[in-house]
Amino acid sequence: MIQTFTYEALPIRVRFGRGTIAEAGDELSRLGTSRALVLTTPQQLEQGEMVGVLLGQAFVGLFAGAVMHTPVATTEQALIALREAKADCVVAIGGGSTTGLAKALARRTGVAQLVIPTTYAGSEMTPILGETEGARKTTIRSLDVLPETVIYDVDLTLGLPPALSATSGINAIAHAVEALYAEDRNPVISLMAEDGIRMLSAALPVLVSEPSDMEARTKALYGAWLCGCCLGAVGMSLHHKLCHTLGGSFNLPHAETHTVVLPHAVAYNATAAPEAMAAITRAMGTSDAGHGLFDLIKTLDAPQALSQLGMPQDGIKTVAELALENSYWNPRPITRDDILSLLQRAWRGERPQ
Repeated sequence: MIQTFTYEALPIRVRFGRGTIAEAGDELSRLGTSRALVLTTPQQLEQGEMVGVLLGQAFVGLFAGAVMHTPVATTEQALIALREAKADCVVAIGGGSTTGLAKALARRTGVAQLVIPTTYAGSEMTPILGETEGARKTTIRSLDVLPETVIYDVDLTLGLPPALSATSGINAIAHAVEALYAEDRNPVISLMAEDGIRMLSAALPVLVSEPSDMEARTKALYGAWLCGCCLGAVGMSLHHKLCHTLGGSFNLPHAETHTVVLPHAVAYNATAAPEAMAAITRAMGTSDAGHGLFDLIKTLDAPQALSQLGMPQDGIKTVAELALENSYWNPRPITRDDILSLLQRAWRGERPQ
């Protein structure tokens, strides 16, 4: 039965297809901008230079210093580059690291953003920014950081290695999973969430064995877009709180951390969110949501233990304490002992309980 709900569509333009990166210049013109600073990670410098060529005279600089978790120090370096180039917009090409940097710059300067994702992170569809300073990661939600335009080009995901396709895809699935039991969930987002899980859970095993399969690449990117919409539209819960805490405190790799934690967070919430669990099992064709996700991750040969990611065992208590501070809403009450148990199983890579 459909209950009373609220749905707000975010003001963002999306272009999806193959070869759509060629339209970057036209999209900047639509925004009324003419001086673009291109953002990348050091590893994606060549892609950034390629975008610069496509932009022609609108290309005024390249900052290739984006890194995980959007450190404030990196943003300050990029601010200098933005001002020296006298840029009136940024073009971010890459995954969550470059998207996060673009958002951080927009928050401080109001600069327009064109984001071109090359992974399945989903951050480009959200008004959410997570920034790290010291060993603390803080998150804000504001339309000030929402990109104006996103170009999805399936061709750009062909270079994603199988391992990164797997973890990036599971990261995207996590957004949809938590949207299904979010406090402010609604029927529209729930439909998108279930379809996003269905698309990605079907595409990822294909991409691990056949990385150049275009049908699977298209399904995966489309699914990632749906999951990103979910992340941008409703609140997240325990899973995202744990991952942000782990990543900010121990500098763990973002997508891999989401991959390890997700089955355990889902199992934790299973009895408190039966409708969400039913949607997940329908989408994946499995009998149990948490175990189905765990088995999918194993099939993808992706990390299943926090210890594999460099998480120290003696940090588990610290994460449990931090997770209880300003904790997100969650369908099942969060207690210190329960979170300790969850984290210990995730650290060892055991089957979720």
